[in-house]
Amino acid sequence: MAITLEKNKKISLSKKSSSLGEILINLNWNAKSGFWASLMGRKSIDLDLGCLFEMKNGHKGVIQALGKHFGSLKESPYISLDGDDRTGANSEGENLRINGNEIAKFNRVLIFTYIYEGTPNWRETDGIVTVKYPNAEEIIVKMDEYNTNQMMCAIAMLENVNDETFSIEKLIRFFPGHEAMDRAFDWGMKWSPARKD
Repeated sequence: MAITLEKNKKISLSKKSSSLGEILINLNWNAKSGFWASLMGRKSIDLDLGCLFEMKNGHKGVIQALGKHFGSLKESPYISLDGDDRTGANSEGENLRINGNEIAKFNRVLIFTYIYEGTPNWRETDGIVTVKYPNAEEIIVKMDEYNTNQMMCAIAMLENVNDETFSIEKLIRFFPGHEAMDRAFDWGMKWSPARKD
């Protein structure tokens, strides 16, 4: 049975062995932009999954398809993005993987998504994030707030708890772009324009 996370509520990932193992964060959405939108020639919606990370040693960065920052599970930052679903038609959506065996090296991870193409209509995306990890119930984060025309959504925050596990908090906060989201969560990174080929 899955756990549905409520906004601004924080829970810890349960740990039933000596390590967390691989944590899979899946984003699935409906890429169809609706009947009237299609008549008006609007493109289908392309959502991209990504994260900001901050390590204990002070290293900060981003994992996302934009700029081809796909990361690595076996070396720092111990996070990887599987690929880029340009259409939303892939039934498996997009996946971020976090190496939970390296929990002691993490400080925090901010999971986000942004609309790379298409009109900002979050209601029609039916976005849902599922967090899966070994020997535990799935955690569901529903993107259930829609009254915005901003392109980026901070979905959830994972934070290190005693170097043993992560806590996870549902956010669902919208921003015009990466830099505004960075400022809101005090990440302190420098941003420059990027694109996907």
